[in-house]
Amino acid sequence: MQTVAVLSLKGGVGKTTVVLGLASAALRRGARTLVVDLDPQCNATATLDPEETGTTLANVLESPRLPVVREAIAASAWGEGVDVLVGSEEVEELNHPNPGARRLGNLGRALQEVNKFIEDGELPYELVLLDCPPSLGRLTRSALVAAGGALLVTEPTLYAVSGAQRAFDAIAETREQYNAELTTLGVVVNRVRPRSYEHQFRIQELREHFGSLVLPVALPDRLAVQQAQGACMPIHQWGTPGAREVALAFNLVLARVLRSGRRGRHHQFAWPEDDNDEAADA
Repeated sequence: MQTVAVLSLKGGVGKTTVVLGLASAALRRGARTLVVDLDPQCNATATLDPEETGTTLANVLESPRLPVVREAIAASAWGEGVDVLVGSEEVEELNHPNPGARRLGNLGRALQEVNKFIEDGELPYELVLLDCPPSLGRLTRSALVAAGGALLVTEPTLYAVSGAQRAFDAIAETREQYNAELTTLGVVVNRVRPRSYEHQFRIQELREHFGSLVLPVALPDRLAVQQAQGACMPIHQWGTPGAREVALAFNLVLARVLRSGRRGRHHQFAWPEDDNDEAADA
């Protein structure tokens, strides 16, 4: 099970769009995928349109036990192959800036419980996508602790480098403090207009700063993305020329992610009990 955190510490760059595009590409590829919606806006959950569940990610983060995790996961409306660990606005209440080590490990523990689904005869997930909020509190940190790899999302704008750098620094900090196996899978540039001189300038700026981490394929700015999301459909099934262009780009990004993350698979946690956890959450 390959676990990938998709993040940006700047809002509005299309992070959830990237999660949904990768899920769509994985569905087309036949790779069973779980989307974990950590963003309190719950846009990924809304687009994947799962059946109503009795529990949500908020419950899982508080009690990462197998029955809770199982009840919080539902099949998406996209068809067999993409499931959702359902998001909730209530997770915002859990997004403490300094939650303590034990609580940071709860998402990872929950994903370990997901592995036990195999014992009940279910097919394993090949890919887990963690859709992070655009802030560095408990939710994003929990994703980085639980993930084997992190994919940064940015737009070709004036603040692209600084936003990506903050996310890159958060990955490095998490690797040093909690998760030595965490790797940076790359920087994906979203909503690119190829004929825009400004966009090309900013992409070159990103490449000068991050080098080969910037993925060679950029995601084009196409109306089909919003249309497919509004219809709660995978981009690969939308069928317009713009959708086919975006879908091909997501196929290439997914291939890069899977290839780069082979060494960063889901791993085991052994967090010590932190006596300061209760105080940190107070």
